[in-house]
Amino acid sequence: MLRNWAADPDIQTEYGEPVYTDIAQVNELLDQYISPAGEKSRYRWAIIEKASGENIGQIAFCKIWEDCRTAEVEYCIGKRFWGRGYAGEALSALIGYTFSHTPIEKLEAYHRAENTKSGRVLEKSDMHITKTVQRFVREGTEPEGEVCYCIEKGKV
Repeated sequence: MLRNWAADPDIQTEYGEPVYTDIAQVNELLDQYISPAGEKSRYRWAIIEKASGENIGQIAFCKIWEDCRTAEVEYCIGKRFWGRGYAGEALSALIGYTFSHTPIEKLEAYHRAENTKSGRVLEKSDMHITKTVQRFVREGTEPEGEVCYCIEKGKV
C-alpha cells in the first residue's frame, strides 16, 4: 500500500487523501479501516494484483446515504498499474457484490472532466452518465467540471 500508491502525492491528491510517508501512518489508517466502530470500515477493499499478491490500490464506498439506499464509489490504483484493467475489474466486482449482498440499490461515482483515466474506468463499466449524484444534491450544488455516473440494482 505504502510503496504502490499511498505515498504518491499525485495519487493521493487526485484521490483527495493525505500522502502517507511511513508505515506507522499506514498502520494507523488501516486500524481505522478495520475498527468495527469506524465509518471507513463498512465497505472498503484492497485491490490485490494476483501475479504479485501486492496491494496496488483500493475501492470503497466513500459515502453511504442509507435513507435512499445509495452509495458513492471511489477508487485509486498506483501509477505503475494504470492501463491494465485493474480498476475496471474491481469496479465490476464491486457492482456485483453490492447488488447481491447489501441493501444498497444505487451506486454513484463521478470524476473531474480532466481526469480522463478515471473517466475511462467509468465509461467502460456498466454505469451510465447521469446529470448529478447525491453528493451534489445534498450539498445543494450542481456538478461543475465533474462527470457523474450511476447504476441501479436490477439495471445491470
